[in-house]
Amino acid sequence: MAQSPQDAIYRPDPRIAALAGWIGDEVDAAKFPQAVLRFRNARAARSVGLAELDESRWIAHLGRFEALDGNLPRPLALRYHGHQFRVYNPEIGDGRGFLFAQLRDDAGRLMDLGTKGSGQTPWSRQGDGRLTLKGAVREILATEMLEALGVHTSRTLSVIETGERLHRGDEPSPTRSAVLVRLSHGHIRIGTFQRLAALGLADEMAELVDYCLAAFPGPAMPEGSSEPDNKAALLLHHVVERLADLAASYMVAGFVHGVLNSDNMNVSGESFDYGPWRWLPVWDPGFTAAYFDHSGLYAFGRQPEAIHWNCAQLAIALRTLSEAPPLIEALDRFPLLYRQAMTRRWCWRLGVRPRGLEEDAAMIAACEMAMRETQDGPDAFFFARRGKRPKPARGDAERALDAALERYEPAAGALDHSYWSDPEPQSMLIDEVEAIWAQIAEGDDWSTLETKIGAVRRMGESLAPPPLPQGHIRS
Repeated sequence: MAQSPQDAIYRPDPRIAALAGWIGDEVDAAKFPQAVLRFRNARAARSVGLAELDESRWIAHLGRFEALDGNLPRPLALRYHGHQFRVYNPEIGDGRGFLFAQLRDDAGRLMDLGTKGSGQTPWSRQGDGRLTLKGAVREILATEMLEALGVHTSRTLSVIETGERLHRGDEPSPTRSAVLVRLSHGHIRIGTFQRLAALGLADEMAELVDYCLAAFPGPAMPEGSSEPDNKAALLLHHVVERLADLAASYMVAGFVHGVLNSDNMNVSGESFDYGPWRWLPVWDPGFTAAYFDHSGLYAFGRQPEAIHWNCAQLAIALRTLSEAPPLIEALDRFPLLYRQAMTRRWCWRLGVRPRGLEEDAAMIAACEMAMRETQDGPDAFFFARRGKRPKPARGDAERALDAALERYEPAAGALDHSYWSDPEPQSMLIDEVEAIWAQIAEGDDWSTLETKIGAVRRMGESLAPPPLPQGHIRS
């Protein structure tokens, strides 16, 4: 495959094939009546050596799912169990998607190409295995905004309209259909481990632990661990560290995923599978994204608790291989790791230099009080306060925040990008999302979506990559 100098070389590495006998089922993609390319993420394609595919080959591989050279001969619909709203479900798996290929990116990391809307599988139950075009557009917007805000997320690589008319109970029907391909740093879920534990498959569990430690490398076991050679405990340490950071990144972004079930928790620490997501219009810990989340289990402010609970389910599954104490050691690190990630990421988005865990936590509390007082959303708040820019105080909470910020110094280059001189910040509130979709649904006008993606990416350029804990690699 011809390469331009800036592009990665296509390097297939379908190492999950060694687990194929028990981790998934070989399937074929649906035969769609048409294939119209609607979105192609050139930036992501360059990172994995797919930028030189012309449109016909792109559609052949990412719309009709002809195998890529040297890759999986047939897609794998992955098997897993999971807690869905805290109710255990052993009857789930990839019901409208599959793992299509694995390859190395420009940093040498193992990456997956996974699908959404590619047809029925043995795990579809009563579903049609399809994705609405609106759902695909929403996933483009979610992943672009999250990536710009420093959240470790899957990226939407491709969306192809497929020409079917779908009927759904939660949006006007019939509606247009699509197949989406996401580029992710893995598709191994906490629910993958839960399935093996439920079935008593200890040998396969050990294989999966080895696979994950090799595919998603992390730091060494923390000093003082009771069992430094315990592979299951090491993996749990990695997952707890990654998911504590993911929880903090959601909070700093003002993002509500909506469905934090254990089958939606990737052990790579990567956020994925976007359904009823929302960004906060105002700072409200009780804000929910899913209309069916009647108890507020996955409300904005409860997301760290939900993610910690899911880590505990992984610990329970890993009891297949390990005694409890070293797993409890790993699990008990979550609260402190989360606090550290919150202060690290909050200072990063605010554009100030951290001063220490306790002082930074107090400053964050003052920021939250100010947002509640002014009813500013997080996007407006961080934009206005970036780099300690002065802002007239409108009440007691803002004056208290001014006092808290007096001791902070702006981070180097905090305001260097022209974005910080814009009249208002980028956001991704539901009214704008619906307006973008309306342009497509009513007039097949994709220009508003394209303009929004460009604006969001420009915002992302104005923020340096978020800092990571010492000893970690960016996965």
